[in-house]
This record gives sequence, structure tokens and C-alpha cells, in this order.
Amino acid sequence: MEPPLLVLVPGLLCDDSVWQPQIRGLAGSCHCWVAPNEGHDSLPALAAELLRRAPAERFALAGHSMGGRIALEVMRQAPHRVQRLALLDTGWQPRPGGEAGEAERQQRLALLAAARETGMGEVARRWLPGMVRAAAHGSAAYAQMQDMVQRRTPGQFAAQVQALLDRPDASDVLARVACPTLILCGEQDQWSPPDRHAAMARLIPGARLVLVPECGHMSTLEQPAAVTAALADWLTTPLPPC
Repeated sequence: MEPPLLVLVPGLLCDDSVWQPQIRGLAGSCHCWVAPNEGHDSLPALAAELLRRAPAERFALAGHSMGGRIALEVMRQAPHRVQRLALLDTGWQPRPGGEAGEAERQQRLALLAAARETGMGEVARRWLPGMVRAAAHGSAAYAQMQDMVQRRTPGQFAAQVQALLDRPDASDVLARVACPTLILCGEQDQWSPPDRHAAMARLIPGARLVLVPECGHMSTLEQPAAVTAALADWLTTPLPPC
């Protein structure tokens, strides 16, 4: 029998390296495939691309950060294809209106301008410190993250920024999720904090909430063993009858 497929979706400025500890750790229980998070400037289009390219009709689906938002758009478009759902360090709400939404837009566009004018190394210097807890600065995992950001291009970053600025409200999607669902967040995640994940878990019937200690936003690399263990447990949760 073929092992089940686990589709892994990276987040903003991330590539498949963000999932490598989990790919190694779960190798005996599933086949992992990392979905693209580039080539389009909207979350619905990125979800449609994932659905076109996924190497199996049905699969477990895990998304980190922006990848979690792509996963929710997959659930909107083709919930029948998703057997399990895991949302890591992410969110579901659209960009707010008014001053808060404009402040976010200006913040993201300023970072994009730095990418175009100075390069992706400057983006890593400005952006990464807030993505991990202070104790992880200077670690080997942090160096991996710096390398990962610098492998991206300003064009790829621009498309991702546009997708996030135009992100849809997924509240209606959460209420309809009917598969085993894991909601995971680093306890020190300042970008997508634990209270947001607790609220998300309350909106999904039967969702399990896991908060990872000593961990910021980049949970898959900051605390890889804890994230892998949570995913392994989620993968063994009995599926509802067909």
C-alpha cells in the first residue's frame, strides 16, 4: 500500500527547507510533497496551483504562516480532497480596514522597497529578528533562515506581498472544516500570537490546539522535534467514516 501523502505549504519568504526536519522525521509514516508558494500573486490562485499539482487526489495538508492561508483557500476550493488539516503560526482574517490596514500595507511595501533597492539580505536583516524568539538569534537555525530568505528574489517577494495584502476572510471556511485539524503556534510567536490560534481552534469543530514552548513564529525550524511530534500525532488521528 502506498503511504499517505502529506502536502506541506511554506510561508512568506520560505522554501522547502523550512519543512526539512518534518520531512525527515515523518519519512516512515507518509510521503511528503512541498507545494509551491510562488508564481501567482493571490492566495486563491496559489491554492488552485497546489490542487493542480498535488501528486494524489486526497491528502493531509499542513501550512505554515502564509502557507496556512493557502491551505485555507484549498479548503474553500476543494474540501473533499483534504483528509486532515494542520495550520501552523498563521491566521484567517483579512487585512483590517482603516489605519491598521494602511499601516500594514506601508510596512510590507517598505520591506519590499528594501528588497528591490538593497537586496534580500537587507530583508533578512530587518524581518527575521521578529520572526523568532530572542534566544534563537545567532543559532544554526537562524542562519538557515537567513540563507532561505536570501534565496528568494524581489519578484517572488512582491507577488507574496500582494497576495497577503489581498488575503480573503476565511471565517466561513473555518466553520465548515470537518476533518481532523491541528492548530499549532509558538508560545512566543509575536506575528501570529497564541490567542489568535486559540480563537481559530474555537471556530473549527473538534480542532486540537498545541502551543510550543520556547518558540516564535518559525516553529518548524525553531522547535522541529516538537512540531514533528505534533504532526505525527495528528497523522494518526482516526479519520471520520466516508
